[in-house]
Amino acid sequence: MYRNYVSWPVRLWGRMASCARVVNPRRLRRLPIGAQVTNLPYTLIAAGLAFAGFAGAQPQAIQLGGAPCAPVLRCPDKDCTADRVINQGPIVEMKTRRTYFLDYPCDLKPDEKVTFVLSLHGAGSYGNWQRHYFPIVDYKDKYRLVIATPNSPTHVWSAADDEYLQDIVNSVVEQIGKQNIKAFWLVGHSQGGMTSNRILRTDFFKDRVDGWLSLSGGRLGGYPGLAANFGPPRIASSGTAPARPPGFAAAMAALREPPAADFSFIFETGRREMDEKGLPESSTWAAKYNCGPRRSPEEIVDSKPGYVYDGTRQNPPNPSWGLLPGAGTAQLYVYPDCSDGRVVADIVRIDKGHTEGLEPKVTEELVKLMLSAKGGKIQQAR
Repeated sequence: MYRNYVSWPVRLWGRMASCARVVNPRRLRRLPIGAQVTNLPYTLIAAGLAFAGFAGAQPQAIQLGGAPCAPVLRCPDKDCTADRVINQGPIVEMKTRRTYFLDYPCDLKPDEKVTFVLSLHGAGSYGNWQRHYFPIVDYKDKYRLVIATPNSPTHVWSAADDEYLQDIVNSVVEQIGKQNIKAFWLVGHSQGGMTSNRILRTDFFKDRVDGWLSLSGGRLGGYPGLAANFGPPRIASSGTAPARPPGFAAAMAALREPPAADFSFIFETGRREMDEKGLPESSTWAAKYNCGPRRSPEEIVDSKPGYVYDGTRQNPPNPSWGLLPGAGTAQLYVYPDCSDGRVVADIVRIDKGHTEGLEPKVTEELVKLMLSAKGGKIQQAR
């Protein structure tokens, strides 16, 4: 974007000098006495210097956390290698010395307004797998997103990780400036969603978070029943029943009591994760904000599959847990006209389970929903 600025004065001077060489001498005689020889060259020089000053005054793109703005360790469209998806990121959180990923627009300017997202992986997973499961990094430039994707060293989030998560938030806010963060969203898949539900009840996050996107991590306002065979596939040799994720029962119990904080809420899930009743037709979270009745579903069709899936549990597979990536269709349900600018919505991905990575169009629709909601908590935080 900036590579041509330095050459502008050079090209401009060449054009002006060329114009000076072809000026009609008869027209020069019409100028005021003394201007023919002196004023014109100095005018051209002044104009050239003015343009040079304009070029030098352009705001330079900023760098966050020492992170390269170009996304690192990205997977190809399919067959991402194991050593890549388990990578925990290049950015060091200086207090805990733990690493994370930080993605942001390459042309991010000082004082530019952005939406900040903290994206949490599920149990047994990694930060880079999460970056590809919900690949909003693909939309960071278009929608001006700053995305932090951390890692749990035990692969299961707990209160022991809270300081690390808070330090990441504080570091990003300090670098960008709280006045430049339009909105702050938590995103969590599976146990990462349950962790979002937990930390939203802490003073640090309840006063900062504008919205929570739960990716199969629990639904506020009435949770759908789970498929009878939900969980990792049975072990063929033993016939062992699918195991629930660690901390599942406690996290589900917490969902029965909604958080006291105010924020927008979006729930996304695969249809195969739910029982035959499917998604509830109402939401007490929507009722909290006096939203209108749920609209008829809007269809989102993706011809391109997501990036990742659980390749360790495909022999035998369990559709409720997740199969191989593929094209898909999703249904978007919105509760309209919520008070205080809140957004409440559900998205159900048809013929999908718990671990198939989100497809591009449904990912973008979720981003647009997030950006349509009220923000500003971090700007107002003390």
